[in-house]
Amino acid sequence: MPEQKKPNRSKQMRWIIVIGAIALVGILAYSSLQATMKKYEVCMSFHGASHCSTATGTTPEEAIRSAQGIDCQLVTSGRDELMACMDQSPTSMREIK
Repeated sequence: MPEQKKPNRSKQMRWIIVIGAIALVGILAYSSLQATMKKYEVCMSFHGASHCSTATGTTPEEAIRSAQGIDCQLVTSGRDELMACMDQSPTSMREIK
């Protein structure tokens, strides 16, 4: 009678544990990054045009500056106007969450 090969259960179990550990580390890393992210809505006005956008960052300052950059790019034309807009304070800002 020919001998049938049995699946190596310990090898299968080892792979299941490795894949489970990788998934757990990924979930923990993702959730800890999400917990430290700040989300802000910022509105900017420049030469009569205004725009509001939201952005996230690891600090409130980073999130606000990022949203301000988005707004200024949309309400200005050219680098000089963009720089002038970025130097202004937002017309409004609020934390979202």
